[in-house]
Amino acid sequence: MRNYEFTVILKATEDNTKAGLEFVTSIFAAANVEITKQDDMGVKFLAYDIKKQDKGHYVYFELKADPSTILGFEQEFLLNSDILKFLFVNAEK
Repeated sequence: MRNYEFTVILKATEDNTKAGLEFVTSIFAAANVEITKQDDMGVKFLAYDIKKQDKGHYVYFELKADPSTILGFEQEFLLNSDILKFLFVNAEK
């Protein structure tokens, strides 16, 4: 298990944010990913439009996951319309 930092930008509407966050946490739960920290950073204006959205709801996670499972998440997150952008970072601690 490695430590990762994960940031996701969701559509700013309340329904889309809730649906996107439930989707992300359910994918993590199904893959036995341990969420050690979750921080809701709120709605912020984007520097440029992403998928015709000018605002995004940022959520930050600290995770413990098997490296092989991280690659499988990308396709799932790209297909979800509530997720604007996401980024995994290997946290060396």
